[in-house]
Amino acid sequence: MRILVVGAGATGGYFGAQLQQAGRDVTFLVRPRRADVLRERGLRITGLGTATVLTPRLLTAAEIDGRYDIVLVSVKATALPAAIEDVAAAVGPGTTVIPFLNGMAHMDALTERFGVDAVLGGVVRVLTTLDAEGDIVRLGALAEIVIGEQQGGPSPRVEQIAEVLSGAGFDFSVSPDIRRAMWHKWVFISTLAALNTLVRGSVGDATATPGGDRLGPQIAAEAAAVSAAAGYPLPQQALDGVQAFVTRPGSADTASLYRDLVAGQPTEVEQIFGDLTARARTLGVPTPLLDATTVALRVHERRLTGE
Repeated sequence: MRILVVGAGATGGYFGAQLQQAGRDVTFLVRPRRADVLRERGLRITGLGTATVLTPRLLTAAEIDGRYDIVLVSVKATALPAAIEDVAAAVGPGTTVIPFLNGMAHMDALTERFGVDAVLGGVVRVLTTLDAEGDIVRLGALAEIVIGEQQGGPSPRVEQIAEVLSGAGFDFSVSPDIRRAMWHKWVFISTLAALNTLVRGSVGDATATPGGDRLGPQIAAEAAAVSAAAGYPLPQQALDGVQAFVTRPGSADTASLYRDLVAGQPTEVEQIFGDLTARARTLGVPTPLLDATTVALRVHERRLTGE
């Protein structure tokens, strides 16, 4: 199968590189500036005591050379509208689109453009970031992809894709209820990002401050309540895991949204928090801490745009 990875940043670049190293047919669709960096330096992955340099096959939107079997969409949510237009020429009747974005709003956008039958659900968990030179830096060993049919259940298509994506140096699984998995990740990422934003620091910074060890679990409870009201309750064990993650003493963990905030870059505030709090209001779930996070991040966005 021909695989097109849309975006070669910290997430798409990492998983695409792993697939390329495993012998899969991988091409990266990137913007011209990113293409220049990768052609000059190669696709570099560092961290955790290892260093990898690959020569990736690159395309820009104007250079798309036909239809692909699998399209992995791995861009920031703020870049999704442009990415959809860029990749449209690569999507044909037999193409399967698998997004690796946070939240749920992107599913509506992709389904509207390419049709519900073309789009699977997807969840990724990976601890990576881009450094100042555009290289991918691994911050932890976690690396996982989960996919599934939007309607749930197994399918021959997913089984075929699983054979291509598995065995490539990261954990891979198929979920019979991918929307539930996506909601549960939304709970996790919104909890971590809200904690980082409200304390302006890491998990360890929060827990080292009096009262900080209670803040993460309170945020998690709000996010989990929204997920439950939407029909996707977290098992107690899963909720305990989220709360344990955001109360670990000395933890340097931060969400990518928070790292964008600190760097003075646009954030995925609307996709992660604006959408979540809007659903909470519709469902009648109070979310004061998530609301405070949303307002704080919107102030940041307004300053960036000069509004």
